[in-house]
Amino acid sequence: MTGSTLPPGFEPLPAGLGFTDTLQPSFRRIDSERVSFGLWVCEQHCNVMGICHGGVLTTLADIAAATGVNQAAGRVAGSPTINLALDFISAGRKGDWLQADVLQVSVKRRFGFSSGVISGPEGAVARFNGTFYLPDHDGIWRQPPPESGLLAVE
Repeated sequence: MTGSTLPPGFEPLPAGLGFTDTLQPSFRRIDSERVSFGLWVCEQHCNVMGICHGGVLTTLADIAAATGVNQAAGRVAGSPTINLALDFISAGRKGDWLQADVLQVSVKRRFGFSSGVISGPEGAVARFNGTFYLPDHDGIWRQPPPESGLLAVE
């Protein structure tokens, strides 16, 4: 796979989402059955060893896991991260397509739980699980939330 061919169903992640912009260019695939985020590892995503920085993997896992919870809860509002755990399994290298897939989600009254895996061309790069708070309001936004939000069911 090259930087010019997206996997089926992926679209560019909108810019202007705060810290998430550090992943750009990045992509999402959200439908009624799955939530996935991905990126090609570029120079700006690499650490001094030339592999994808753990902070990039953590951010990718965080937005995927939170979006999985929001999707399951039918929400567009922000859901603050209470806990996020990653197990780093192997390295993502410059030029690799890395894809975070949400595999399991459970939503309770005020909390959502999500787990998944980040995969690369050689298999699992990291696995993740997170706990997210589901506030009883639309969230605190510096600007009005985007009309399409992060929740886009197609």
